Amino acid sequence: MAVPHGSTLIEQRYHVAGTGPVCIAHPGGPGIGWDYLRMPLLERHLTMVYIEPVGTGASGRLPDPRAYNLATYTHFLHAVVQHMAVPRVSLLGHSHGGFIAQRYALDHPEHVASLVLYDTSPVTGEDFWSAAVADMERFARRHATDHPEAATYAAGLTTPLGRLTDDEATAVLRSISPAYFFDYWGREKEFGPARRELRMYAAPSLGEDTPFDVREELSRVTAPTLVVVGEADFICGPRWARMMHQAIPEAHLVVLDRTGHLGHVEQPEEFAAAVVDFLAMPHGSAE
Repeated sequence: MAVPHGSTLIEQRYHVAGTGPVCIAHPGGPGIGWDYLRMPLLERHLTMVYIEPVGTGASGRLPDPRAYNLATYTHFLHAVVQHMAVPRVSLLGHSHGGFIAQRYALDHPEHVASLVLYDTSPVTGEDFWSAAVADMERFARRHATDHPEAATYAAGLTTPLGRLTDDEATAVLRSISPAYFFDYWGREKEFGPARRELRMYAAPSLGEDTPFDVREELSRVTAPTLVVVGEADFICGPRWARMMHQAIPEAHLVVLDRTGHLGHVEQPEEFAAAVVDFLAMPHGSAE
Protein backbone atom coordinates (compact mmCIF):
# COMPACT_ATOMS: atom_id res chain seq x y z
CA MET A 1 0.00 0.00 0.00
CA ALA A 2 1.08 3.63 -0.57
CA VAL A 3 1.04 5.87 2.50
CA PRO A 4 1.25 9.67 2.41
CA HIS A 5 4.27 10.97 4.27
CA GLY A 6 4.89 14.67 4.00
CA SER A 7 4.73 15.55 0.31
CA THR A 8 5.49 12.01 -0.90
CA LEU A 9 3.92 8.56 -1.03
CA ILE A 10 5.92 5.80 0.62
CA GLU A 11 5.32 2.11 -0.01
CA GLN A 12 4.36 0.16 3.10
CA ARG A 13 4.56 -3.63 2.77
CA TYR A 14 2.85 -6.09 5.10
CA HIS A 15 2.47 -9.87 5.10
CA VAL A 16 -0.67 -11.84 5.96
CA ALA A 17 -0.81 -15.43 7.19
CA GLY A 18 -3.27 -17.53 9.14
CA THR A 19 -6.96 -17.35 9.86
CA GLY A 20 -9.09 -15.89 12.62
CA PRO A 21 -9.30 -12.47 14.28
CA VAL A 22 -6.83 -9.91 12.99
CA CYS A 23 -3.60 -9.40 14.96
CA ILE A 24 -1.09 -6.87 13.63
CA ALA A 25 2.50 -7.60 14.66
CA HIS A 26 5.19 -4.93 14.61
CA PRO A 27 8.80 -6.16 14.70
CA GLY A 28 11.69 -4.70 16.62
CA GLY A 29 14.71 -2.74 15.54
CA PRO A 30 14.56 -0.13 14.30
CA GLY A 31 15.85 -1.59 11.06
CA ILE A 32 15.51 -5.35 11.55
CA GLY A 33 13.82 -7.34 8.78
CA TRP A 34 10.35 -8.53 9.74
CA ASP A 35 10.92 -12.24 9.00
CA TYR A 36 12.35 -13.13 12.42
CA LEU A 37 8.95 -12.36 14.01
CA ARG A 38 7.02 -14.95 11.99
CA MET A 39 4.82 -16.89 14.45
CA PRO A 40 3.38 -20.02 12.79
CA LEU A 41 1.65 -21.23 15.95
CA LEU A 42 -0.30 -18.00 16.30
CA GLU A 43 -1.30 -18.26 12.64
CA ARG A 44 -3.38 -21.32 13.56
CA HIS A 45 -5.66 -19.07 15.60
CA LEU A 46 -5.25 -15.56 14.20
CA THR A 47 -4.92 -13.70 10.96
CA MET A 48 -1.41 -12.41 11.54
CA VAL A 49 -0.54 -9.20 9.73
CA TYR A 50 3.22 -8.66 9.91
CA ILE A 51 4.41 -5.11 9.33
CA GLU A 52 7.52 -4.71 7.16
CA PRO A 53 8.63 -1.34 8.52
CA VAL A 54 9.60 1.48 6.21
CA GLY A 55 13.34 1.55 5.69
CA THR A 56 13.53 -2.26 5.60
CA GLY A 57 13.02 -5.01 3.05
CA ALA A 58 10.70 -4.17 0.17
CA SER A 59 9.03 -1.26 1.96
CA GLY A 60 9.89 2.26 0.88
CA ARG A 61 12.71 4.45 2.09
CA LEU A 62 12.21 7.86 3.66
CA PRO A 63 13.84 10.80 1.83
CA ASP A 64 15.32 12.02 5.12
CA PRO A 65 16.64 9.20 7.36
CA ARG A 66 16.30 11.45 10.41
CA ALA A 67 12.53 10.87 10.07
CA TYR A 68 12.76 7.24 11.16
CA ASN A 69 11.24 7.98 14.55
CA LEU A 70 8.36 6.90 16.76
CA ALA A 71 5.87 9.31 15.20
CA THR A 72 6.68 8.05 11.70
CA TYR A 73 6.34 4.38 12.59
CA THR A 74 3.08 5.07 14.41
CA HIS A 75 1.79 6.94 11.37
CA PHE A 76 2.49 4.00 9.07
CA LEU A 77 1.01 1.53 11.55
CA HIS A 78 -2.17 3.59 11.66
CA ALA A 79 -2.39 3.47 7.87
CA VAL A 80 -2.22 -0.33 7.95
CA VAL A 81 -4.82 -0.56 10.72
CA GLN A 82 -7.21 1.59 8.70
CA HIS A 83 -6.46 -0.43 5.58
CA MET A 84 -7.56 -3.63 7.36
CA ALA A 85 -11.11 -2.26 7.44
CA VAL A 86 -12.11 -4.05 10.64
CA PRO A 87 -13.53 -2.25 13.70
CA ARG A 88 -10.62 -3.09 15.98
CA VAL A 89 -7.50 -5.25 15.91
CA SER A 90 -5.23 -6.98 18.34
CA LEU A 91 -1.82 -5.34 18.32
CA LEU A 92 1.42 -7.18 19.16
CA GLY A 93 4.65 -5.24 19.45
CA HIS A 94 8.06 -6.82 19.99
CA SER A 95 10.98 -4.84 21.44
CA HIS A 96 11.12 -1.51 19.55
CA GLY A 97 7.81 -2.55 18.00
CA GLY A 98 6.46 -2.55 21.54
CA PHE A 99 7.29 1.15 21.85
CA ILE A 100 5.21 1.76 18.74
CA ALA A 101 2.38 -0.44 20.03
CA GLN A 102 2.25 1.45 23.34
CA ARG A 103 2.21 4.80 21.58
CA TYR A 104 -0.48 3.62 19.18
CA ALA A 105 -2.70 2.22 21.94
CA LEU A 106 -2.47 5.56 23.75
CA ASP A 107 -3.15 7.67 20.65
CA HIS A 108 -5.77 5.45 18.95
CA PRO A 109 -7.53 3.43 21.68
CA GLU A 110 -10.66 3.10 19.56
CA HIS A 111 -8.80 0.83 17.11
CA VAL A 112 -7.17 -1.53 19.62
CA ALA A 113 -9.16 -4.51 20.90
CA SER A 114 -6.22 -5.96 22.81
CA LEU A 115 -2.53 -5.30 23.26
CA VAL A 116 0.38 -7.72 23.54
CA LEU A 117 3.61 -6.09 24.72
CA TYR A 118 6.35 -8.59 24.07
CA ASP A 119 9.90 -8.15 25.41
CA THR A 120 9.68 -4.39 25.39
CA SER A 121 9.91 -1.45 27.79
CA PRO A 122 7.98 1.70 28.71
CA VAL A 123 11.19 3.75 28.75
CA THR A 124 14.62 4.02 27.15
CA GLY A 125 17.32 6.56 27.88
CA GLU A 126 20.58 6.39 29.80
CA ASP A 127 19.45 4.00 32.56
CA PHE A 128 17.90 1.58 30.08
CA TRP A 129 20.97 1.40 27.86
CA SER A 130 23.42 1.28 30.76
CA ALA A 131 21.54 -1.72 32.15
CA ALA A 132 21.52 -3.42 28.73
CA VAL A 133 25.27 -2.95 28.27
CA ALA A 134 25.96 -4.20 31.79
CA ASP A 135 23.83 -7.29 31.19
CA MET A 136 25.58 -7.89 27.87
CA GLU A 137 28.95 -7.66 29.61
CA ARG A 138 27.81 -10.22 32.20
CA PHE A 139 26.68 -12.49 29.36
CA ALA A 140 30.12 -12.15 27.77
CA ARG A 141 31.94 -13.01 30.99
CA ARG A 142 29.86 -16.17 31.41
CA HIS A 143 30.52 -17.42 27.90
CA ALA A 144 33.85 -15.97 26.75
CA THR A 145 35.89 -19.00 27.83
CA ASP A 146 34.01 -21.36 25.52
CA HIS A 147 33.07 -18.70 22.97
CA PRO A 148 35.76 -15.99 22.85
CA GLU A 149 33.80 -13.96 20.30
CA ALA A 150 31.32 -13.10 23.07
CA ALA A 151 33.90 -10.64 24.42
CA THR A 152 33.06 -8.36 21.48
CA TYR A 153 29.30 -8.36 22.00
CA ALA A 154 29.04 -5.26 24.19
CA ALA A 155 30.97 -3.27 21.59
CA GLY A 156 28.66 -4.65 18.90
CA LEU A 157 25.59 -3.62 20.86
CA THR A 158 26.77 0.01 20.99
CA THR A 159 28.03 0.22 17.39
CA PRO A 160 26.49 3.22 15.53
CA LEU A 161 24.82 1.16 12.81
CA GLY A 162 23.78 4.20 10.79
CA ARG A 163 27.40 4.69 9.74
CA LEU A 164 27.54 1.21 8.19
CA THR A 165 26.22 -0.37 5.03
CA ASP A 166 23.26 -2.73 5.27
CA ASP A 167 25.57 -5.71 4.92
CA GLU A 168 27.88 -4.42 7.64
CA ALA A 169 24.93 -3.73 9.97
CA THR A 170 23.60 -7.22 9.28
CA ALA A 171 26.99 -8.70 10.18
CA VAL A 172 26.91 -6.88 13.55
CA LEU A 173 23.40 -8.11 14.32
CA ARG A 174 24.23 -11.70 13.42
CA SER A 175 27.45 -11.60 15.41
CA ILE A 176 25.77 -10.58 18.70
CA SER A 177 22.51 -12.51 18.23
CA PRO A 178 23.46 -15.43 20.56
CA ALA A 179 23.01 -13.00 23.46
CA TYR A 180 19.32 -12.69 22.57
CA PHE A 181 18.78 -16.35 23.45
CA PHE A 182 18.88 -18.14 26.79
CA ASP A 183 20.89 -21.07 25.40
CA TYR A 184 21.92 -20.35 21.83
CA TRP A 185 24.99 -22.59 21.77
CA GLY A 186 23.18 -25.47 23.44
CA ARG A 187 20.58 -25.36 20.65
CA GLU A 188 22.73 -23.99 17.83
CA LYS A 189 21.53 -26.56 15.29
CA GLU A 190 18.00 -25.33 15.96
CA PHE A 191 18.68 -21.58 16.03
CA GLY A 192 21.64 -21.28 13.65
CA PRO A 193 19.56 -21.10 10.45
CA ALA A 194 17.44 -18.27 11.87
CA ARG A 195 20.59 -16.41 12.89
CA ARG A 196 21.97 -16.65 9.37
CA GLU A 197 18.73 -15.25 7.94
CA LEU A 198 18.63 -12.13 10.14
CA ARG A 199 18.80 -8.91 8.17
CA MET A 200 19.56 -5.40 9.39
CA TYR A 201 19.05 -2.16 7.49
CA ALA A 202 21.28 0.71 8.56
CA ALA A 203 19.34 3.87 7.68
CA PRO A 204 16.63 3.58 10.39
CA SER A 205 19.39 3.88 13.00
CA LEU A 206 19.85 7.48 11.83
CA GLY A 207 16.37 8.43 13.05
CA GLU A 208 16.29 11.38 15.42
CA ASP A 209 13.98 11.15 18.42
CA THR A 210 13.83 11.87 22.12
CA PRO A 211 14.25 8.93 24.53
CA PHE A 212 11.07 6.89 24.74
CA ASP A 213 9.12 7.29 28.00
CA VAL A 214 5.40 6.61 28.43
CA ARG A 215 5.51 5.58 32.10
CA GLU A 216 3.28 8.45 33.20
CA GLU A 217 0.77 7.75 30.41
CA LEU A 218 0.26 4.00 30.70
CA SER A 219 -2.56 4.33 33.22
CA ARG A 220 -4.61 5.63 30.28
CA VAL A 221 -4.30 2.41 28.27
CA THR A 222 -7.82 1.04 27.85
CA ALA A 223 -7.10 -2.09 25.81
CA PRO A 224 -6.81 -5.39 27.67
CA THR A 225 -3.05 -5.90 27.83
CA LEU A 226 -0.75 -8.91 28.04
CA VAL A 227 2.90 -8.34 28.91
CA VAL A 228 5.17 -11.22 27.87
CA VAL A 229 8.86 -11.33 28.77
CA GLY A 230 11.74 -13.80 28.79
CA GLU A 231 13.21 -14.13 32.25
CA ALA A 232 16.74 -13.98 30.76
CA ASP A 233 16.14 -11.16 28.28
CA PHE A 234 19.18 -8.91 28.70
CA ILE A 235 17.75 -5.85 26.96
CA CYS A 236 13.99 -5.73 27.70
CA GLY A 237 13.82 -8.05 30.66
CA PRO A 238 11.49 -8.49 33.65
CA ARG A 239 12.42 -5.16 35.26
CA TRP A 240 10.85 -3.26 32.37
CA ALA A 241 7.99 -5.71 31.92
CA ARG A 242 6.93 -5.23 35.53
CA MET A 243 6.84 -1.47 35.05
CA MET A 244 4.28 -1.92 32.28
CA HIS A 245 2.37 -4.58 34.20
CA GLN A 246 2.06 -2.33 37.23
CA ALA A 247 1.18 0.82 35.29
CA ILE A 248 -1.44 -0.54 32.84
CA PRO A 249 -4.83 -1.20 34.44
CA GLU A 250 -5.52 -4.92 34.90
CA ALA A 251 -2.62 -5.97 32.69
CA HIS A 252 -1.56 -9.63 32.69
CA LEU A 253 2.09 -10.63 33.02
CA VAL A 254 3.67 -13.84 31.69
CA VAL A 255 7.37 -14.53 32.37
CA LEU A 256 8.82 -17.30 30.20
CA ASP A 257 11.45 -19.37 32.02
CA ARG A 258 14.79 -20.15 30.37
CA THR A 259 14.04 -17.64 27.63
CA GLY A 260 15.79 -14.57 26.27
CA HIS A 261 14.55 -11.88 23.90
CA LEU A 262 12.95 -14.27 21.41
CA GLY A 263 10.39 -16.32 23.26
CA HIS A 264 8.41 -17.14 20.12
CA VAL A 265 11.55 -18.89 18.82
CA GLU A 266 12.94 -20.42 22.03
CA GLN A 267 9.64 -21.46 23.64
CA PRO A 268 7.12 -21.28 20.80
CA GLU A 269 4.43 -23.46 22.38
CA GLU A 270 4.51 -21.62 25.70
CA PHE A 271 4.59 -18.24 23.99
CA ALA A 272 1.70 -19.04 21.65
CA ALA A 273 -0.38 -20.54 24.47
CA ALA A 274 0.08 -17.38 26.56
CA VAL A 275 -1.08 -15.14 23.71
CA VAL A 276 -3.94 -17.35 22.50
CA ASP A 277 -5.26 -17.98 26.01
CA PHE A 278 -5.21 -14.27 26.76
CA LEU A 279 -7.00 -13.31 23.57
CA ALA A 280 -9.60 -16.01 24.24
CA MET A 281 -10.59 -14.37 27.52
CA PRO A 282 -13.83 -12.38 27.26
CA HIS A 283 -12.05 -9.13 28.10
CA GLY A 284 -9.20 -9.85 25.68
CA SER A 285 -10.93 -11.17 22.58
CA ALA A 286 -10.35 -9.37 19.28
CA GLU A 287 -13.16 -8.45 16.95
